[in-house]
Amino acid sequence: MNMEGDYHVHSPFCPHGSNDSIETYIEQAIEKGLKELSFTEHAPLPVDFSDPTPDQDSAMSWEDLDYYIQLIENAKKQYQSKIKINVGFEVDYIEGYEDATTSFLDQYGHYIDDAILSVHMLRTPDYNYVCLDFSSDEFARIIQLFGSVEAVYDKYYRTMEKAIISDLGPYKPNRIGHLTLIHKYQRKYAVDQSYNVTIERLLNLIQKQQLELDVNTAGLYKEDCQELYPPLPILEKAIQKGINWKPGSDSHVSNTIARGFDQLNVNR
Repeated sequence: MNMEGDYHVHSPFCPHGSNDSIETYIEQAIEKGLKELSFTEHAPLPVDFSDPTPDQDSAMSWEDLDYYIQLIENAKKQYQSKIKINVGFEVDYIEGYEDATTSFLDQYGHYIDDAILSVHMLRTPDYNYVCLDFSSDEFARIIQLFGSVEAVYDKYYRTMEKAIISDLGPYKPNRIGHLTLIHKYQRKYAVDQSYNVTIERLLNLIQKQQLELDVNTAGLYKEDCQELYPPLPILEKAIQKGINWKPGSDSHVSNTIARGFDQLNVNR
């Protein structure tokens, strides 16, 4: 398994990130000895979808899209002798907006070198939407909306299942992003029931769909999580099933590229 690259990195086009330049990210990657770097910026949300986060900052704007692609393409050429740069996106699977997501991928897929399909948005019982990882306080509100923390977990994993099996066209991302992102606040909002059976089912679906896993180190540094997304026991099960995976720091600032990769000490 390729540990020589960081395959989940954001950019200054992320509204909830930093203003570090594309070049700063790349120079940090080179300094850390990486041979490959995937910019997987949050793809613009569907035009008729209202960002449910309090700060309206979940994704890059449609107005920046072409410029983002152009800058990464330029960087690919500028640094081609030093590091392989990939143009990419982290695409949100949003239940009920599959057609809009497919349309985006059909339009921009030919530019994409690498991409991740993630679940951040959950459809609520009253058919509104929430962003599950915005903040601990927002997660507490989401628990109230769903009735229990177990109900939120159940909805997340059912939405993840839909993402895995969804038909988003020929450019559907082949890597599932941070499979256990729902664990982000697990130390604050404990879950009574075990999700081992659910995780096993999701891994079997990923295997059947011939998808990869994004193994994301960001959770290690979240106060209420402190584990990989997904944690090592789940990663080891995935490896046993023959599922390929790639490491990602989910960096939103340049100096955290490849952070936590030393924790990925599994049999590869």
